Formats: sequence, structure tokens, C-alpha cells
Amino acid sequence: MDIFTISIAILAFLVLFLGSTVWIGISLFIVGILAFTLFTGSPPLTILSNILWNNTSNSTMIALPLFIFMGEIFFRSNISQNMFKGLSPWMEVLPGRLIHVNIIACALFAAVSGSSAATTATVGKITLPELLKRNYNRALCIGSLAGAGTLGFLIPPSLIMLVYGIVADVSIGKLFIGGIIPGIMLASAFSGFVFLRCVLKPDLAPRGNNKHTWNERIKSIPLVLPVIALITMVLGSLYLGWATPTEAATVGVLGSLLFAVFSRSIDKRSFFDAVLSSVRTSCMIMLIVCGASYLSVAVGYLGIPGELTKFVGTLGLSKYSLIAIMTILYIILGCMLDGFSIIVMTLPLALPLIKAVGLDPLWFGIYLVIMIEIAQITPPVGFNLFVINGLIDEDMLNIAKYALPSFLLMLFVVAIITVYPKIVLTLPNMMIK
Repeated sequence: MDIFTISIAILAFLVLFLGSTVWIGISLFIVGILAFTLFTGSPPLTILSNILWNNTSNSTMIALPLFIFMGEIFFRSNISQNMFKGLSPWMEVLPGRLIHVNIIACALFAAVSGSSAATTATVGKITLPELLKRNYNRALCIGSLAGAGTLGFLIPPSLIMLVYGIVADVSIGKLFIGGIIPGIMLASAFSGFVFLRCVLKPDLAPRGNNKHTWNERIKSIPLVLPVIALITMVLGSLYLGWATPTEAATVGVLGSLLFAVFSRSIDKRSFFDAVLSSVRTSCMIMLIVCGASYLSVAVGYLGIPGELTKFVGTLGLSKYSLIAIMTILYIILGCMLDGFSIIVMTLPLALPLIKAVGLDPLWFGIYLVIMIEIAQITPPVGFNLFVINGLIDEDMLNIAKYALPSFLLMLFVVAIITVYPKIVLTLPNMMIK
């Protein structure tokens, strides 16, 4: 049987199982076993045991549950609420006023949670009721939260980056650093859009009766300091070479626990809820990663990546043409799959193509993270849309419509980093040799 027919068969198996009610991780394992059994003479269970051991014994994977746990502690303490109170007095002088709190709070929380859903839910619970009560434009409030909530994937530390780094064998430290400038660019683009809209139409963000003095603004700074201190502890220890990603995650957990305990904002019940939620999320991600690694090995045994690379080479595609095609495909996939599934399903085929046209896997990791961010706000499976729908009584299609400007802004940032890849590569190559 030729490679093309085998590839179609594997794709058909994937569609069959992923389209059913079988868990994603289990589906990937089943398709991998079928690929080995039907198309190779290799022992599938022996290879499976090796894959499971190699993935679960990897010290880098320990960082994953630790970063998840850190975000859960923040989610259940009053630190995030204090962050909103501390930012609000500084935003009232800008066009758009408290809508900018949506974006800045998401950017700050993203730097300690690593999760898009946790970022959106935490910030949305605090900001949306307050903004809507003050008669801010509903579409702008919801749309800015939907877009800015995705920063949890791009601004380090990021769970998606951890998974990509492990599967693609790319330095996680470099990925974290590579996401800083694109993350700032994206947050600035969201704020810039709100700024421009409110300059053109000021009644979108009505001025309230609250007038904050400079003394009140200065006094609000300590409310934001815990988040800034934790970001500095985690990312500073990583970037300065004092800690590995796993050790930096440990620092983050310890710091978040200390802040929560000293602020008396977490009790025994909240602590155990955070532990259980972290275990559930970590197990789900680990199952998908192990299943994807197994399927990747099966695809490698069959020689599909090499043949696909040769085929694309015969088409004579430029790197820009390839990225344009991939962008369309990832947008389509984002309408149907979650981010972790997109990474683990497409990486075995996409990474050889990227290398074949001379693009850096580190750059591709940041590109892919932004495409997964886009998937968070594209219906019908945009997870941020579901999170916001759970926070307020709003139709899903309306939320998707409100998020459309954020969708376009993310595509704009993708275009910029594609034309100027040094935006992504310069900082990590300079800081980590």
C-alpha cells in the first residue's frame, strides 16, 4: 500500500474516532495502534510502553501541573479582585477607561496562570458585571474580554507553549521569551482598538462619577504588587538562568500560596478544590500529549512526514505561501478542535514542512500559539466563547460577533511576525544561548 493511501486511512481513522464520543487522548492511542498493526510489522504495545515512560518521566512535564496549580490558587483567592481595584484608578483618564482594565488584567493574569480559560473566567467574573453596570458598550466589553483572555496562551508561562516545546523538542525557555514581544504587541493592539473606538465615539465608555486623585492612584499600587511580584519571581528566575521551567513553576506555586495565605483569601476547601482541579486538567493534557506522541511515532515509522516534505518541495511553495495555506487550515481546525488537539495532531506533519522552507521551529511555535488563540474565539468550539456565555446571559453568536475585531487583530499580528520573524527570534536568541 502506498504512502498516500495509508495517510488517507489514518486521517479517516482520526476523523472517525474524534468525531465520536471517544476521548481525544484515547482516540490518538487507538489510531496509533491501528497504524502500527495494519501498516507496519513493529510491536505496537512495546512501543507504547516506551512512549508512556519517555513522556511521563520527562522532568519538564512536571512544570505543567505546577503552572496549572499556580493559576488555580490565583483563581480562588482575592488577589485577582485586588488587581482590578488597583488598575481601575489609572485607567479612567484614557479613552475607553475601564475597558482597558479587561485587557491589562488579562495580560497580568496570563503571566501567572498560563491558561486562556482561567484568564477569561477570572477577569470576566470581576470586570464584566462592573462594566455593564456602568453602561459601558456591551459589544466592546465582551469583545475585548474574549480577545484579551486568549493572552493566557501567549504571554509566558504558557501551558500551550509547554506542550509544544515537549512535542516539538524546542527549548521551553526560548519559547517563553519568544512570546513576550508578540504578547505585548497583541495586548497593545487590543487596547489601541478600544482607544480608537472610544475616541471616535466617546459614549461607548461613559465617564462615571468617580474621580480619583493622584493620592488614591498611588495608594492603589499595592493592590497590584502581588501579581507583579509573582511575575517577576517566576519569569525572572527563568530568564536569568537561575531556574529551569520546572523550578520556576515551583517558585510560582510557593509564591501564590504565600500571597493567598498572608491575604487570608484561601481556606482549606478552596485549597483542595484547587488541587483537584489541577489534577483533572493535568491528567487530561498528559493523556493527549502521550497519545499524540504515540501517533507521531507511528506516522514517523511509516515515513509520512518525509514523503509529505518531498511533495511540498515539488510544489515550489514559498514560505509565505505555505504560511498562508497553514493559516487557513488552522482557522478551519480551530472551529472544530481545542488547542492541545490542534498541536498534537498537526505537528508531526507541519513541522517537517516548516523546516523544509527554512522557517525556525521556535518561530513556528509562537505562530501556532497565536493561531490557537484565534481558535479560542471562533465558533462553534471557541472555548472562550463558552466561558463568557457562562458568565453572562448572552447568545453565543453575539459573543462571536463581538469578538470579530479581536480575530482580525490577531491575524494582523500573525502577518507582522511572519514578515518580520526577528520580532520573535531576537530576544530568546540574545538571552539564552
